[in-house]
Amino acid sequence: MFAKPFRVKSNTVMKGSDRRKLRADVSAAFPALSGDDVSALVPSKEELNVVKAYAHRGDAVTLYVLHKNPVFFEVEKHIYPTVYTLWRYPDTLPAFTTWPTVLQKLAGGADLMLPGVVVPSQGLPEVKQGDCCAITVVRNRAPVAVGTATMSTGEMQGLGMKGRGVSILHAYMDSLWAFGDKSGPPSIPAPHSEDCAEEECSGEGDVPEEAAPGPDGDSTTDTCCPDLQELSLNQGETEQGEEHGNEDGGTEEEKSPQEQMDILLLQCFLHALKSKVKKSELPLLTSTFLRNHMFSCCKGVESIVDVAWKHPELRSFCPPEESVSEEAPVDGSGDHDRPYHPPEITPLYVVSARLEPLFQDSQKRKGAVLSPEEVRTIITEYVKKNELVDEHNKNFININPALCDCLLEKSEYQEVEKLKWDDLFTSLHQTHRPWRTLPLERPLTDAVATSLPTQVTLIKNLELYGIDPAAMATTLQHRVQASTVLNPVPGSKDRVLVQIQGNQVQQVGSILLDQYQIPRKYIQGLEKGQKPGKKK
Repeated sequence: MFAKPFRVKSNTVMKGSDRRKLRADVSAAFPALSGDDVSALVPSKEELNVVKAYAHRGDAVTLYVLHKNPVFFEVEKHIYPTVYTLWRYPDTLPAFTTWPTVLQKLAGGADLMLPGVVVPSQGLPEVKQGDCCAITVVRNRAPVAVGTATMSTGEMQGLGMKGRGVSILHAYMDSLWAFGDKSGPPSIPAPHSEDCAEEECSGEGDVPEEAAPGPDGDSTTDTCCPDLQELSLNQGETEQGEEHGNEDGGTEEEKSPQEQMDILLLQCFLHALKSKVKKSELPLLTSTFLRNHMFSCCKGVESIVDVAWKHPELRSFCPPEESVSEEAPVDGSGDHDRPYHPPEITPLYVVSARLEPLFQDSQKRKGAVLSPEEVRTIITEYVKKNELVDEHNKNFININPALCDCLLEKSEYQEVEKLKWDDLFTSLHQTHRPWRTLPLERPLTDAVATSLPTQVTLIKNLELYGIDPAAMATTLQHRVQASTVLNPVPGSKDRVLVQIQGNQVQQVGSILLDQYQIPRKYIQGLEKGQKPGKKK
């Protein structure tokens, strides 16, 4: 029930009348507790809070907290003690004993299976189906879990100790235990069963593999947690574990620096994939993955404060001859070994609903994509077919009703009767909805956002031109000595915009025009650059 964190609804101090009712309920539910014990758990004057909460599955739970430790919890009008209470009064409930390795399963939400129960010499405790019972580990009477019996003791023995024995509600190391002071269980030896338990542990060393599986059939044999090592390991096992630890440490020290770095790189790679990268971010540039995800997973040295320039390895190292310069632009694939090639931009136009009548004869419908040459050819054929060339001056075109509706504004209907060929195509291209092939879908934007008292320059749509935004940010950062940030474009999964501090439009324009050779007509915002002030 408490394997995952629960949600607290309210936390209030308990009233006197509610305390008296709780004492009566506790006395009735747990006859093994004396009146003084109940008064110590539910005092009249000390701070006692009642916490209303919801478990991760939505079950309503009431917690009774004394001195910041939960002492009881109530589910469906049934009261159960917590491990903090059972550590003070271990004989409150009938207890079943299991192996320490099973505790991990219980804390994770698993129930206690009967093959994992250790049967002492005096036999199992007598319980009925639904009775509240505790779970202990061998050689320690301090309970580590609380639950309800799924069947009576006689039925357990009749089934040959197979099946589910106890339905676990609360265990040591779960979220209810973490709601308290997180103290560990005390060591409470069992005087009558200690010898028997030791014989079982030493004489039947292979029993835990068969007797301690969780509900999923696991057969874990590791120790459950550091806090319970004194409950599950004897001195010889502890020394053996230390020897193995020293051997493992020695093998790590014997590894070469290259092997250690490979292990660290693989660890960072897996860590980044597991906790940093989202499916929505794919495809992801390897350079972006390394810089934004893997480096953040590498803990250790974060900055270089000094360099031993006279070190023999550094002095003897010769850089490769074919190295890309620091500010040389690279293509958007992240491959820094190949030089950047400017994109080939082909302007295309989409037939809009307004212009569709002009292209019906050529079987071009709304949404058709045409090159400028195709547009010129189709319109020329349309003019000749409808005999719109002026008889007196062939440089002019007579405007018919179709051209009037498609190209002219309403204010020009009565004024314009003829158009030159050049004016016809210019007006046609302005009316067309522009469409360009990859890498351009919409214009590259250089916009200066004024947010007093600071200014920033934003650059977006770099990916459409095959430009790596990270490389662009690095180049700008080195050139203008200002901070740069990569931010995701709202509404886009695989595009980012480069933000650089200050009005850097002139420097951005210089890089795009000179280094990346992007045509000026595809760059918007160059007019927003800082203009040189007049000298007085």
